[in-house]
Amino acid sequence: MQQNLFSETPQEHPGKQTGSVITLDALNQAQYAAATHGQGPVLVIAGAGSGKTRTLVYRMAYLLEQGVAPESILLLTFTRRAAQEMLWRAGVLSSQSCQRVLGGTFHATSNMLLRQHGHHLGIGSGFTIIDRGDAEGIVNLLKSSLGLSGAGKRFPSKRVIINLLSGSINKGRPIEDLVFESHIHLSEFIDDFHEIRKHYAQFKQDHGLLDYDDLLVYWQRLLAESEQARNEICSRFQYILVDEYQDTNLIQADIVRLLADQHDNVMVVGDDAQSIYSFRGADFYNIMRFPEQFPDTRIIKLEQNYRSIQPILTLTNAIIARAEKKFTKNLFTELSGDTRPVVYTARNEAAEARFIVHKINELKNQGIELSEIAVLFRSGFHSYKLEMELTSRVVDFEKRGGLKLTESAHIKDVLSFLRILINPWDNLSWNRILLHLDKVGPKTAQKILATIKEHDDPLQAITQYTPAPGWKEGFYRLTEALGEMRKSELAPGAVFDLVMNYYEPIFEKIYYDDYPKRKRDLDQIKALIGGYGDLQSFVDDTALDPPETSSTLEEDEENKRLVLSTIHSAKGLEWDAVFVIGLAEGRFPHQRAEPGEQWEEERRLLYVAATRAKKHLFLSYPKELMTPDRKFHRTVMSPFLREINPGLYELEDPAPTPPSYATNSSTGIPPVQTRKTVKSARVDFTPGMMVKHPFFGIGKVKAVPGPRRVEVAFDRHGDKILHLDFAKLTVMDR
Repeated sequence: MQQNLFSETPQEHPGKQTGSVITLDALNQAQYAAATHGQGPVLVIAGAGSGKTRTLVYRMAYLLEQGVAPESILLLTFTRRAAQEMLWRAGVLSSQSCQRVLGGTFHATSNMLLRQHGHHLGIGSGFTIIDRGDAEGIVNLLKSSLGLSGAGKRFPSKRVIINLLSGSINKGRPIEDLVFESHIHLSEFIDDFHEIRKHYAQFKQDHGLLDYDDLLVYWQRLLAESEQARNEICSRFQYILVDEYQDTNLIQADIVRLLADQHDNVMVVGDDAQSIYSFRGADFYNIMRFPEQFPDTRIIKLEQNYRSIQPILTLTNAIIARAEKKFTKNLFTELSGDTRPVVYTARNEAAEARFIVHKINELKNQGIELSEIAVLFRSGFHSYKLEMELTSRVVDFEKRGGLKLTESAHIKDVLSFLRILINPWDNLSWNRILLHLDKVGPKTAQKILATIKEHDDPLQAITQYTPAPGWKEGFYRLTEALGEMRKSELAPGAVFDLVMNYYEPIFEKIYYDDYPKRKRDLDQIKALIGGYGDLQSFVDDTALDPPETSSTLEEDEENKRLVLSTIHSAKGLEWDAVFVIGLAEGRFPHQRAEPGEQWEEERRLLYVAATRAKKHLFLSYPKELMTPDRKFHRTVMSPFLREINPGLYELEDPAPTPPSYATNSSTGIPPVQTRKTVKSARVDFTPGMMVKHPFFGIGKVKAVPGPRRVEVAFDRHGDKILHLDFAKLTVMDR
């Protein structure tokens, strides 16, 4: 059962030292209660902008103050940057070094522990971690070798196959379920998917490879199946801290349960209202189930917001209030500001785009930097009209979501050399390197690999291979370069220089069209590798936490631009002003969202978007959208907005513009016009009353959500919220 629900009196920890930095001057009462929690499990429900990072930092500092050994603390996060920042801040706060605190992502922590304890499962310490691109490459090879691809054959793409294989693991569901749920047209290939999965697992095992999913699966197995490994790991970590717990999948939640097997000293921090990554395998119910998995869990809610003004919080509270399952909380703030959010009803997407550009210019004139403004949307293609408008108005913007540096082909080429120096049985990397040789194709490369893979030292074996006359010159140049690279006394930076000495002529030949830009990426890799003392750590980090492309980094530093972003990419960020566009029924939530969990995640997605705003929030939707077959159809406001009391926002609803209607020459936006109102025949609508609408037909009044508003359940069109000044409702006689 749950206990110790947060009250106004913070819990004092036995033996608390005097002169502590953990005080109510530095933290609010809820944060203080979490930071100074004693023994046992604690669930911190951290509302948006409520200082969850600060709470975790003070929690670590508090444990160190209490004399807890730093090496017995484990901090699990979803980005390396988050872990590094928290450890640094905790070290500064406590005046103690946190270097011995283990902090990192689930995958990075698994990598370290598997290299130390993986032998209990028969996993050697020399494995190579492959990324998504590598995994898709292996699937492509398997499709070919199994005779599933080729001329005249129709078979699902490597991307779809990997999505199914990975989804099955992360969601803990059979492949069949995923196919029938979202790929019913591929049901004829289910047996083939199972065959590919079997060969994919064997390929990885044969070549010492682990993908991202394997890291979690084997860590969970290590704790569950090896008593010795579990005792060694669990006795090492006496305090477990987990950030963003709402984003964990089933395997990660099980890992946390197993890690705390001996003590239950677990603090997880998260927000059920911000669980939006089910497509990655995140399970919303992990955070809801935590008190059941850890009996006597203490629940603490962080509700004071340090980001947004109260009118924005009041609206976001209303968005999430109707969630079917939630930890009830009510965000509040002491920040000053009374600007209400704006809901804008546009005639179409073009008008919506013009409105946004106009408002952006207004905000700039008020002194808000362009980089402090963001436009968020459900899907990437929803911003097409806006991008055109911004370009025509010469507004500088960036659209978030580019390639990671290590996803680029030329970077993969270079990393292949480093990977085989660590794991000489990595056939994927060997194949990439060999195919760069003139007159060497896939069949020849496979022939070479079949010859060397049986040797104890493939790097030595390849020097004994006899090449054909047509490509022997390039082959001997490669083997000579590899011999230089594997000298044990070389630092990682020196190895990289040798790789580039060999690779640069190939690089210039393959990528001659954009050679200078790609060269900057290689320079960035050179700078990064110079900070490492060993090659294994560098290769692991590039797989587990790949850097952004250099061009993106340079542009971000040089220009302060408007941000366009999907809501998923915006989570964790904040801006002074935020626009959320496309809030029309059928687009948000998207038309394929089914009642239940899919619908509820869409609600949470809107909540996340709206809580990014600090001072100004604009929510807009077009009354008309174009379908894929280039037909226009009328739309209405998103049901998530219709549920909100209209008194919580300012409604801007310009009248339809006739062909001769003049527009503002400077903005291209028609001026707001006051509509003629249609007085309702009866003001006192009450729940249960039968009414008739000229379009929706007969319905029953469900509720009266606000002044001049009524919610009606129509027989044929479902629930609608109508404004009595515009809706021609008539009361039906009983």
